[in-house]
Amino acid sequence: MTLRRPVAGTNLEQAKSHNRRVVIEAIRTNGALSRAQIARLTALSSQTISNIVDELERAGLLRAEATQKGARGQPAVPYSIDPNGGYSIGLQLDHQTAVGVVTDLSGTLRARVERKVDRPTPAEAMPLLSAMTDELVRSFRFDRSRLLGIGMAMPGPFDVEGMTSVGPTALPGWQDFPVAAELERLTGLPVTFENDATAAAIGERLYGVARNLASFVYLFIGTGLGAGLFLDGHLYKGSRHNAGEIGHMIVKPDGLACFCGKHGCLERYVSLRAAYDCLEMPDPDHASPDRLDELLAAGDERLLAWADQAAAPLRQAIDVLELAFDPETVVLGGFMPLAVIELLAGRLEPLHLSVSSTRARTVPRVLIGAAGKDTSVLGAAALPIFSETNPQFDVLQKPLD
Repeated sequence: MTLRRPVAGTNLEQAKSHNRRVVIEAIRTNGALSRAQIARLTALSSQTISNIVDELERAGLLRAEATQKGARGQPAVPYSIDPNGGYSIGLQLDHQTAVGVVTDLSGTLRARVERKVDRPTPAEAMPLLSAMTDELVRSFRFDRSRLLGIGMAMPGPFDVEGMTSVGPTALPGWQDFPVAAELERLTGLPVTFENDATAAAIGERLYGVARNLASFVYLFIGTGLGAGLFLDGHLYKGSRHNAGEIGHMIVKPDGLACFCGKHGCLERYVSLRAAYDCLEMPDPDHASPDRLDELLAAGDERLLAWADQAAAPLRQAIDVLELAFDPETVVLGGFMPLAVIELLAGRLEPLHLSVSSTRARTVPRVLIGAAGKDTSVLGAAALPIFSETNPQFDVLQKPLD
């Protein structure tokens, strides 16, 4: 008889770490707060808040701002996140580019490097990523002891038979490759690894239009199409870290053939590659997203026709996501140029009736992301920061052997 593991019990030893993150999250989403305000927002005791704030201030993560004069009693001291309290490196690898950045705790870009690549293998990419890390560290003067680590983002899905080894959205040779372990070996820094859609969703959650949202879906429009999922404030990755690979959702049975072996997959209609194919570009594997901006500015009828064709499949996918997850909004972003995303978004109305069709909503059903073409690398840089600052309820559970 196979026994099913129960939900893990409470690990109170980790409660302090969780409470630290709760305090940071309260300040991140609301701005500077006094200790009393933090206590009211988090339902933690005044003594607990005092201890945590003191600890975070000593660690350089929080800083005291000018005192606020109240109606009575001692003036309240508000605390905000100190941008210089920590730094992280973000690396993003795609089919044609490798990008690296350094950001501070506020998400402000402090340094950036970019290199051209051509569907790189691990043997080609790993030395390059290590060299880019060295260049970033040299180009920006900062306290190295405050470097939280490296966040690495690249296209998924991972370890799925038949869906990752072929086609224009795949990178060759990366199946089963230990990306994080190898990059840690080369750089000597801790590495957090995610697919590009999930990394972009984290960046949007920390610094973008989803800053104050607990539940949203981020649609990452790149060479293919993927989604990052935040549900009730928690990042949802799925049983094998492949949740959100909606590019292979069938939206047109018996539609266009997909390299995954199916027909009518969403990314065959909504993606950079889909736009390139519609435009009949002579070398779509090496086409630049900037070309779409140029064609849109010129009023190219083929690009407008693609947007018309892509709207219905995307509208259907949004309907499915709303019915399945009931998010506060669906965010559109990725490598697709902003003007082209706006063109596509403008053709989505009227959206289908779903659980999101309510007059009580205060957030539009569809939003456009704020990070632009660097969305995934900024999200990658946010990975080490996210792991240090976002409340993680799983740390309260005792590990199961």
